[in-house]
Amino acid sequence: MTAVLRARALGKQYRRRWALQNCNLNIPAGRVVGLVGPNGAGKSTLLNLASGMLTPTAGTIEVCGGRPAADAGQLTKVGFVAQDAPVYTGLSVADHLAFGRRLNPAWNDDIARDRITALGLDPKQKAGKLSGGQRAQLALTLGIAKQPELLILDEPVAALDPLARREFMQNLMESVAEQEMSVILSSHLVSDVERTCDYLVVLVDSRVQVAGNMDDLLATHYRLIGPRRDLDTLPAELHVISASHTDKQSTLLVRTEAPVHDPSWTVSSLTLEDLVLAYMHESANTAVRPKLEVLR
Repeated sequence: MTAVLRARALGKQYRRRWALQNCNLNIPAGRVVGLVGPNGAGKSTLLNLASGMLTPTAGTIEVCGGRPAADAGQLTKVGFVAQDAPVYTGLSVADHLAFGRRLNPAWNDDIARDRITALGLDPKQKAGKLSGGQRAQLALTLGIAKQPELLILDEPVAALDPLARREFMQNLMESVAEQEMSVILSSHLVSDVERTCDYLVVLVDSRVQVAGNMDDLLATHYRLIGPRRDLDTLPAELHVISASHTDKQSTLLVRTEAPVHDPSWTVSSLTLEDLVLAYMHESANTAVRPKLEVLR
C-alpha cells in the first residue's frame, strides 16, 4: 500500500498543551479522506503539519513520500485550501490565476480557465466582491489547477449556505474523478463526508480514535440492545466503544469482525453519524473508550 500520509507518534505542543498527540496514521494514496472530530480535537493542527506550515514537536510525518515543505519539489505535491478560503480581496480572479501560474511549476491553465468559465466567474471581478461560495470556489480552483498529488481542505465549506456547499462538494468530486489526486477533507458535516469520502479518520482529544475504509468501519460496528450486562462478561471479540444502561437494559456500540450469535442481543447496524458520534461522545465512560489504533 502506497501511503499519501504517514505519521508515527506525531505530536504538536503549544507551551503545556498538546494540540495533537501520539498520532499514528497510514492514509492510502488515491483516497478521499474525511477527517472529523469536535472543535479543538487537533484536525487543523494535523493538516497544518501535513502541509508544512507547522513542524512537529514529537514524532514524524511523511507526505507524498517526503517531509512536508522540505523543498520546492515537495511543495508542488500538496495543495491546501484553508477554512476561510484565503484569497486576496484586492486582486481580480484573473490576477489569482496569474499568481498561481507563476508560483506552481505544474500549473494547468486549461483546468483553471475551464473551471472559472463553468462557475460563471468574471475574470475581471475583484475577489473581495465575490460571494462566500464564489471565493471558496476560486480557492478550490487554485488548489486543483496546481495539480497536486494531495489536496488538503480544512473546513472549506464551513461558512457556506447549503446550496453553495453542495455545489462546492460536487465540483470537488468532479475534479477528483478527472485527476489522479488524493484528498483529505476536514469537516464537521457528516453528511458531506458520507457523500464524498471513502476513508474516515476520527480525531478526539488530540488523538486518533479510529481510521479506516468507510465501508469496512460501517461493516464492523453495531448497536447491541439487550438485558443489562456487566461489560466484563462480554466476549473478548466485542470491543465496546460506548455503553449506556438502565435498570434492566444495556445499549452498547461495539466493534467486532465476528458475528454476534448471542440471541439475547438485538443487533442493528450503525449509520456513519452514529459511528462518528460514538467516538466523539465526550461523556463516554473512560473505561470503555477505544484504544488508539488504525484499521486498514
